[in-house]
Amino acid sequence: MRASIGTLAALKLKKVKVEALPTTAYFMLGEKCQHDCAFCSQARSSHATPELLSRVTWPKIEEEAVFKALGEEPSEIRRACFQVVRTKESFAEILEKAKKLKEKAAIPLCVSYNVRDAIEAQQIFAAGADHISLPLDGAVKRVYEKVKGKNYEKFYNKLLDLAEKFPGKIGTHLIAGLGETEEEMLKVMDDLLKHQITIALFAFTPVPGTRLEKESPPDIKSYRRIQAGFYLLKKNLKSISEFTFKNGRVVSFGLTREEILEIFQDGEAFRTSGCPDCNRPYYNERPGGTIYNYPRPLTPEERERCLEELLTELEV
Repeated sequence: MRASIGTLAALKLKKVKVEALPTTAYFMLGEKCQHDCAFCSQARSSHATPELLSRVTWPKIEEEAVFKALGEEPSEIRRACFQVVRTKESFAEILEKAKKLKEKAAIPLCVSYNVRDAIEAQQIFAAGADHISLPLDGAVKRVYEKVKGKNYEKFYNKLLDLAEKFPGKIGTHLIAGLGETEEEMLKVMDDLLKHQITIALFAFTPVPGTRLEKESPPDIKSYRRIQAGFYLLKKNLKSISEFTFKNGRVVSFGLTREEILEIFQDGEAFRTSGCPDCNRPYYNERPGGTIYNYPRPLTPEERERCLEELLTELEV
């Protein structure tokens, strides 16, 4: 079992200089996935170091000590998350580790794992999880099947079925920058939100050793428009029918410039999305580089920059 380097820093188990500490304790179960997602460092064909998941380093840990520290050490951590790499032992390991975690720490638990069916989901909930995220990653069929090599309709229907059976307890991941348009991404987000599915939005991150290592991350202006549209839909401030698209790109949210400045001035739309208290510091970014998902409240300068990135190509 591994923990993110930021988790160990937050629990004072490792002295590491970090610019932002996580508010969720992240653990990785398993190594070398049976699946072969083109963007993932843990994919079957990946040559990346096993210590990596996205840009984050995950050292091996003594779980008893870490779970104990999680229950005792005063910190900003308010949730735990199991990032599960699919192996033959994955499901049994989730149940075992969830039980051990809950014995040591009274903390909410999310499990990121593509369960086979509602029976598996129910067992994970019974073991102590309050949320399960099944990673869609590729928003639309052509992207999903290209980068994941699986059947899109089968997965999407399972996601909706689980959301119906466990309302408010199912989530998913979406990665911007894999070849979808802004219009496609936002329309899928709109559908998922209508089914009460929690969405964690990621920016594609090229990782050395993966099949997509030479591809580029998404344009920051495009990502800001997706974040803004997602925020408007999630907060029920606008409907998708009020958005205007040209060639797949958002050109209007049906808002004036003044309304945009008022709604987005606090910077909340540009922060990390997903389960409650999940901030994933520098999961997609290098410290000092372009920040796609802010893991903390934005400074006035950062808010101004994000608004400029958002407004640059909008028709307002």
